[in-house]
This record gives sequence, C-alpha cells and structure tokens, in this order.
Amino acid sequence: MYKGVRYEPKPLNTVSAEIAEAARRFPDTRRVFLADGDAMCLSFETLKAIIEDLNGRFPRLSRVNTYANGSSILAKTAEELRDLRELKLNTLYLGLESGDEETLRMVSKGETATEMARAVEKAQNSGFKCSVMALLGIAGKQRSEQHAAETARIINEMSPKLLSILRFIEVPGIKMFDGYKPLSEMEAVTELRAIIERLELDGTVFTANHASNPVPLKGRLPKDKKRLLETVDAMISSGTLDNQSPGPLPLYL
Repeated sequence: MYKGVRYEPKPLNTVSAEIAEAARRFPDTRRVFLADGDAMCLSFETLKAIIEDLNGRFPRLSRVNTYANGSSILAKTAEELRDLRELKLNTLYLGLESGDEETLRMVSKGETATEMARAVEKAQNSGFKCSVMALLGIAGKQRSEQHAAETARIINEMSPKLLSILRFIEVPGIKMFDGYKPLSEMEAVTELRAIIERLELDGTVFTANHASNPVPLKGRLPKDKKRLLETVDAMISSGTLDNQSPGPLPLYL
C-alpha cells in the first residue's frame, strides 16, 4: 500500500488546518482515525497536541484510534500512554503478521514477536484496547506449521481485546522472500484452523471476514470457538476449496 511512499510526519500546523477543515464539514464527528501508517511514532508532545486539538474541535468526540508499531508503543512511557488514553486515544491497531520470529525476519518486519507482545501488554495495562492483526500465508509453504503454532502462542500471550486474521496474497509484480511458495486456498484455510484451534483467549472479539479470506468468520472467544472450528471444518470438507492455487482473488487485485 505504501510502496514508493516515504514515511514523513506532516508539520503540526498542516495537521491542525486539516482538523479545522474536517470540523467545519463534519462537526458532529464522534470517532477519528489518525492516518496514515504509524501515528504512534510521533513524539508524545506532538501526538498530545493533535489529540487535544481534536478534543477542542469536535465536542462530541468519543474516541480516537490509530495504527501503532510495537516499537512506537514501547518508546512511550507508561505515564505518557495513560495521558494519551485520558485524551480519548482508545484503540491501537498493531500488525503482528506472525508470531514466528524466523518468518518476521524473512519478511523484514523490523520488529520481533516478543517485542510486540510486550508492547500490547504495556498498552493494555495503560487502558488501551489493542487490535492485533495476523496474516495467513505470510510464511509460505515452508514454515506454515511454525507460523500457525507460534502466532497462536504469541496471541495467547498478548490476550488482545480484538483479533483479526487476514490473508497474504501476492500482488502481481511484487515478490516475497527468495523461495517463497504461496499457500493454496485449502492450505490457507487449514492454517487458519490450526491457529484458531490453539487460541486460549478470554473475551477477545475475533474476526476473519476480510475479502482475502475464503471463510468469513466472526465471534467472541472462547464462547464461539467451537462454532468457528465447525464452520472451518465444513468448508474444508466441502470440496470447494482450491488445492492448487490461492483461489479467486479479491476484485481489487
């Protein structure tokens, strides 16, 4: 999504002008998402100024959400995180991708699963909700089993309030690491099952209903775990999944 676009924070006065224009057009806004990329990497002072501006411009504001890398969360002190939370910064969306450290190294994630688990714990102890995202197929055929097992283990350690499973699909013209072999549609669903089966979460909202997923799922864990597994098993035994290729791609690919 960001290929060819260098990450660069906008000047604070530019952001303030955009907030003012948005408030003029949408004065009753209750929810704001700070985009693009990792807004949490901004300094505490800058991020605080932006969120204070939002609170001042939108009288009905109830929450502010944003993407956040684990390293950006860990760079903030617990006190700074609590201050941002009090200003209505609410949900942090973190891309775990995989709990398998070797897979993260091969895809040049730049962060470790261990660090991201620490970050989620720190954020949630400061009152945030964390929405963690993992990717089916990111490890390819080579490390599918390790990816599923380690991803479930790290997610159990994180115990996020929200968990989303998406699927990695190679975009034409962009290749993964050397030797990467994509999962078939059947293998992706089998990997999904392996992750769900290992999840031991309490009160986590689970979704796997992105357009990239062959099986749309939604539920709350642990209450709906049995139903989710039954749905996946029915799809696996249906004979409709492609055993040779990733299957039909989302229209936008």
